[in-house]
Amino acid sequence: MAIYSIAGSIFLFKYGQYYFFLYPEWFIYGGIGMAVAAIAIINILALSNRSYIWTRVCKFLWPFIVCISAIRAIIMIVQLYRGEDEITWECTNGGQLWGTSAEAGNPSETTMPNAMCSTGWHAIFVIFIVSLLIDLVFQIYMLFLNWRFSKRLEHYNGMKGPHYGGYYYGS
Repeated sequence: MAIYSIAGSIFLFKYGQYYFFLYPEWFIYGGIGMAVAAIAIINILALSNRSYIWTRVCKFLWPFIVCISAIRAIIMIVQLYRGEDEITWECTNGGQLWGTSAEAGNPSETTMPNAMCSTGWHAIFVIFIVSLLIDLVFQIYMLFLNWRFSKRLEHYNGMKGPHYGGYYYGS
């Protein structure tokens, strides 16, 4: 999940300006993705080391992260739908960034990748929606894993083993 979130964030940092047209918008979306990746990495380390403290920290943070990511997904879908005309314009003008032109003194050094334009608007829209839903499912699953492991750590002292008062203790 961490790799998935980092890859999505890097994509938004690099190419987000071609899909979202208000200046800091793609940086905010990418920053939320990096926060998800950071919490996922902390959670992986907490679960692998059986760290009670970091598991509790992640148990506290995951519900907020899931809610923020759900709100982000809804806003991204709405903004992407609203920008359909601009994205189509960018593709028909050789991948030039919307709102920039050489005549206005804003020559664009970079262009939208050709693969993004060749797939078409509806395919891009569906890919964004599916990837955002997969991201939310992964986050909810990570929340569940963390919650389950946290409960297991809380009840660890009450578990009965085969020695010293456990099931197999005979006398």
